[in-house]
Amino acid sequence: MTSAAAESTTETKAAGHAGEHRDYIGAKLGMWIFIFTELILFGGLFVAYGMYRALYPQDFHHASGELNVTLGVINTLVLLTSSLTIAMSITAIRLGKKLQAMALLSTTAVFGCVFLINKFFEWKAKIHHGIFPSSPLLAQRPHGEALFFSLYYGMTGLHGLHVTVGVVLMVIMLVLLSRNKIRHDDFIKLENAGLYWHLVDVIWIFLLPLFYLAA
Repeated sequence: MTSAAAESTTETKAAGHAGEHRDYIGAKLGMWIFIFTELILFGGLFVAYGMYRALYPQDFHHASGELNVTLGVINTLVLLTSSLTIAMSITAIRLGKKLQAMALLSTTAVFGCVFLINKFFEWKAKIHHGIFPSSPLLAQRPHGEALFFSLYYGMTGLHGLHVTVGVVLMVIMLVLLSRNKIRHDDFIKLENAGLYWHLVDVIWIFLLPLFYLAA
């Protein structure tokens, strides 16, 4: 009786697991729609940047020279590496390597934090030197330079917010992995998190030449 009951329970659980509703296509489509809206948001900012740069080319050229190119390139390498680690994490969970997937995902989150720390110190240095929107120093400079730094703080700040959300998302994915909510046969959440992180990476690749390499 006990053996028969155990077998019945196992079969019931297996049937319940098999009967789970997983709308992978809908989940992936929803993520791509979200990414499209984000591209529209940043696309509008890129257009605004292009318009103002066309109006004030020399001012933008001069203001760009005051940014730390080395730090910008380092942050680019950090994000590129983080995109690699999250892609490897997805591959690991598909192969059933849970611990490896968690380690790679943790690495991605750490890289995201490194990016934010670098950006914090970069902003802090600029603010310390009086270079920030509506500052008395910028008020004395050509109008184009003030516009450049307004766009710089606005666009990199918005991007930094997206990185922060991404780091929180990585932590949530880690919790789901630890609780087996993400498995080798059900990893759509991690895939969508990876798509978001790649979006953050791509946006920064556009921001780097616009601000740091515009000199």
